[in-house]
Amino acid sequence: MKPLFLNFMLFIYLTLCITKIRTMEYVNSGGYKMPVLGLGTYTVTQEEELTNAINKALEIGYRHIDTAAVYRNEHIIGKVLNEWISSGKVKREDLFITTKLGRFDFFPDQVEKALNTSLQKLQLDYVDLYLAHFPVATKLNDQNKEVVQPTDIISVWKKLEEQVTTGKTRTIGLSNFNISQIQRIQKIAKIQPANLQVEIHPYFQQKELRDFAKTNNITVTAYSPLGAPGLNKYFKESNKPEITLPDILNDETVTKIAASHKKSPAQVVLRFLIQLDLIIIPKSTNPKRLADNFDVFDFTLNDEEIKSLEKLDKGKKAKIFNMQYLADHIVDHPEYPFHENI
Repeated sequence: MKPLFLNFMLFIYLTLCITKIRTMEYVNSGGYKMPVLGLGTYTVTQEEELTNAINKALEIGYRHIDTAAVYRNEHIIGKVLNEWISSGKVKREDLFITTKLGRFDFFPDQVEKALNTSLQKLQLDYVDLYLAHFPVATKLNDQNKEVVQPTDIISVWKKLEEQVTTGKTRTIGLSNFNISQIQRIQKIAKIQPANLQVEIHPYFQQKELRDFAKTNNITVTAYSPLGAPGLNKYFKESNKPEITLPDILNDETVTKIAASHKKSPAQVVLRFLIQLDLIIIPKSTNPKRLADNFDVFDFTLNDEEIKSLEKLDKGKKAKIFNMQYLADHIVDHPEYPFHENI
């Protein structure tokens, strides 16, 4: 009986593992299935740390990885993806890989070259989503200081469309663009934006932007969904000025709901954003947090809980990333997307 019992227990264990992976929810983004939960990788550039995190995430069941040219970690991610794909542990078509066109390459004549470089580093033939990362182009001057440049978002978008035509990316989208900028692109687009990636968390919910995107069939990805609790450590290491960060995970409303579901505050926040029809890309390299962040598909927040979390919205004053640290006079650029009147 012992072998039968052990086989039965193994069957139960494997069933639970498979079920957990299958509980991942998806949205249709530009005609392709996009997992609603992915792994963010902003600020992680140490090779061993990121390698371990990507491996652990893939083991847990993550299939959506978000990176960018300016994160300086595509080559690390590429090594791990190549190992998993070449060994047969995962099929390329089961992955959803997002990368972004950086502000240093935000020129029409640089788009194709920039994507080719990203593909080479990622060791992929195509990405699933290629985003224009920020609507202001910059360059380094002779003093190695970042300065803003004249920017033509329409010409850049047309070049992004060409990358879909050539098969180098399945879909294209925008990050950190405002409604007015998106509308200008929509008017000339042969291929409409599939996805918009912006800062969203319980204190900064961007309802107007979300409603606009939904009306226009654009999926929305929330970056820094937990309020970027570790950001100042990165800023300090990068010689950037530290900023005041929201303490969302200790908010009384969040902690009470978490206790009632026997979940962590982070899990409640992530579940809340998913139920707002958002895609979320929390960043972590901690194995336990990676697992906890993935474990958000076995409970649902009720209408009353959703409403109480919606009331936490503080509007623009809770915005973390104004990007003013990127370059001098960036707020004076005509394409700076975060003016108060927008």
